Parts: sequence; structure tokens; C-alpha cells
Amino acid sequence: MTLDEEDRQRRLPAGRKAQLAAYVAEAGQVTVSALAERFGVSIDTIRRDLDQLSADGVLVRTYGGAVSQATLSRVDRAVDVRLKMEEGEKEKIAVLAASLVKDGSIIMINGGTTTLAVARNLRNHRDLTVVTNSLLVPPALQPSAVRDVYVFGGAVRTLTLATIGPVSFRASDGSELDISCDLALIGVGAVSAAGYTTSNLSEAAMMREMISRSARVAILADSSKFGRRLFAQVSELGGADYLVTDSTPPPDLLDALAENEVELITPETAEGTPEAGPDPQ
Repeated sequence: MTLDEEDRQRRLPAGRKAQLAAYVAEAGQVTVSALAERFGVSIDTIRRDLDQLSADGVLVRTYGGAVSQATLSRVDRAVDVRLKMEEGEKEKIAVLAASLVKDGSIIMINGGTTTLAVARNLRNHRDLTVVTNSLLVPPALQPSAVRDVYVFGGAVRTLTLATIGPVSFRASDGSELDISCDLALIGVGAVSAAGYTTSNLSEAAMMREMISRSARVAILADSSKFGRRLFAQVSELGGADYLVTDSTPPPDLLDALAENEVELITPETAEGTPEAGPDPQ
């Protein structure tokens, strides 16, 4: 292919998208501005292309650019990468999820960047008991919002800064203390009609146990995770009471959520959002 032919193909939508996908796969991580310059099109055009390729599962959209699926797999979703991904969507989800939390309640939060955003949005709450496996959540909580904060023990995954271990605590005599909470806020890696999944087996087991110990469960996932299925199953769709997300899922997933009586909470449905159950006694 000559340089002129290659240049013409770059400007054809189908050809450009194919070359764009290949370039992102090769580069690993790219910015919108760099892609616009390379392919000779506007920034808005590149954004639309990336959004489509992300929806097709070819790459992962990030704030200001994109990351290849291979790169995301290599870093195993490291915190520094994940914090830059879908920031606006995560903030929308965090605000909605925080509205489910009642003052004086006991909440369980798993490790993740979306749930970390929820912790920051609990600043106007009071008298909360927070239980988590995240090392980032405790310092993100406003002292005025919490009564007690507990962190599960176990091995620390340095890539995610979260512990992996049993969802339990032990008394001084070594006996296990039974725990339960009013609401679990669980961030997952993927949502499909088959249920909620994540990439790490040990994390999936821990998240499943958090769900089992909670009166109500809210699954948190941005729309880039729709229609995907990762390695380890966390729960079937019906294992959650709410799916909190940034936009309406595609029709097949929307139907599956309704069949499993999972309440969808998005910015559009936020008015009249239910609370997480009765006030603790």
C-alpha cells in the first residue's frame, strides 16, 4: 500500500477504526490528541471511534485516551491505571451509591476504585460503621462520618491495595466472631446476563462472602463493563438488590435484571431512589 493509499484509508471510518484498534493494541496506552494527530482527524472523531471500539470490547476507554485489553491484563488492573479509567462515570455511580447509605448503618465495601469514590462521597453521613478489605478506603473516609472502621486481615495484593482473606474477625480466644451488615457496596469487573464476575479467584470468593453477610447488596459497575464475563463468578444477577451504574444497560441485560428483580439505579432513575432498608435498631 502506498503512502497516499494508506492516508486515504485512514480517513475512511471502517479502515480508520481497524488501524486505530491495531495501533492501540501495539502501543498499549494512547491519548486522544496523539491519535487525532496520527490519523489526521478531529479529536471528536477519535473520541467517537474509541467509544465504539470500547463498546465492542476491543479496548478500554480511559479519561483522555484508551488502553489495550492486553495492557490491562498485564497490569492486572493496577490501582494507578484504574484510577484514571472512567473517572466521570465512577463519580456518578459513587454519588448514587452513597444515597443508598443511611446514617447509623453498617456498610461493607470491597476494594476498588469505584467503591473508593463512594467512600469519598460519604462525607455528609454520620455514625457509620464501615467494614472493608481496601487499604485505601479508611483514609478516604471523613472522620465526622464514621463511628468505627474495620479492615479485614489477610494477604495484601499490592497491585490493588486490598487484602485477600476470610470475611471475619477473631476474638482474643481465637474464636470467630459472626458479623453482618445492612448494606454491601460491591464493585465488580463485569456484568452480563450470567451474573457478576471479576478477574481474580480469591477476590471473587471474598466478594461472594461479603454478599452473603449483607441484608442488602448494591453492585457497582460502569457501562464499559456491560456484556462482559471475566474469569471468576461473584454472584448470579439475583444475588444483588441494586445495580448502580452510569447509563442504561443494553436490552438483553436490562431484561435479565428485571427478571431477577434487580433494581437499576442510574442518573436518569435517581429521583426516588430507594434506601437500603430500615434504620438500624
